[in-house]
Amino acid sequence: MNQILPYLPESFQQFLHRMPENDRKMLEEIRCRTEWPLELIVSGQKWIPADDMEMPVFHKEQAKQMLQKISKYSLYTLEEELKRGYVTVPGGHRIGLAGRVITEHGHVLRLRDVTFFNIRLAKQKIGAALPLVPYLYNRQRWLNTLLIGAPQTGKTTMLRDMARLISEGIPDRYISSRKTAIVDERSEIAGCVDGVPQNRLGMRTDVMDACPKAEGMMMMIRSMSPEVMVVDEIGGSEDTAALFEALNAGVTVMATAHGFTFDQLSHRPSIRPLIDAQLFDRYVILSRRLFSNKAGCRLTILDQLGRKMTATEGIWH
Repeated sequence: MNQILPYLPESFQQFLHRMPENDRKMLEEIRCRTEWPLELIVSGQKWIPADDMEMPVFHKEQAKQMLQKISKYSLYTLEEELKRGYVTVPGGHRIGLAGRVITEHGHVLRLRDVTFFNIRLAKQKIGAALPLVPYLYNRQRWLNTLLIGAPQTGKTTMLRDMARLISEGIPDRYISSRKTAIVDERSEIAGCVDGVPQNRLGMRTDVMDACPKAEGMMMMIRSMSPEVMVVDEIGGSEDTAALFEALNAGVTVMATAHGFTFDQLSHRPSIRPLIDAQLFDRYVILSRRLFSNKAGCRLTILDQLGRKMTATEGIWH
């Protein structure tokens, strides 16, 4: 969290230092809304301060100063980020931005008057995906896998660690390393800053950052000859077509998709062809849980036909 503090107003920094240490360690989001009190998300829940702690209010002038700090006092350098609505900063932390939108011919040109910020703290969980390995690795190869879950259930955390395991290999399980390609459209898997990943992904991983998934997958196949392709939040028809291309090229796919259940996902028109073609060998359903006030998730593994194989639980913090 020390990497984030310099971007915040001084009063916010002081307030965060006064938080109980255990709560501060489990902090997930810092939300700043102009003319409203600071909001903190701890273990998926809005944090309520003690009676002797009053939440500081975020003012318009502080919003301007915060944006200047994020851009290193050159808003021109944030032109593309202001169009996308988020910035990735050192440490892999992601700052979401909202405010007044400037459009041109019906398309977003950029954000103006940024007055809302959502800082999502990056917390890589080394080893989070290890419980999945016996189900996703078989006969000397990684299986095509789709991770399914609602927001903040740990899909990207799990996918990131899968990419690391595949790239590094697991010597004590006699699993060798593989050439791994990550198409990171939202800069969340690798958390690149100036093209350099801020997360540990292994020495055999190549990253295409801030690139549309469908186009990025084709670029990676043509230029980097990956053995395993890793992509986050598939959903459009273009993504489906690219995944079929990757499969035909002999590339294993690890991906995530938004959904609560396998049945719900199977009714999405863009995902249904992948299920009907049995593209994925495994489906992993993630659902958020709390274990002794610590954030975690329940993992349910399904086979190629959507039949339950097993269920396990894990803790993120």
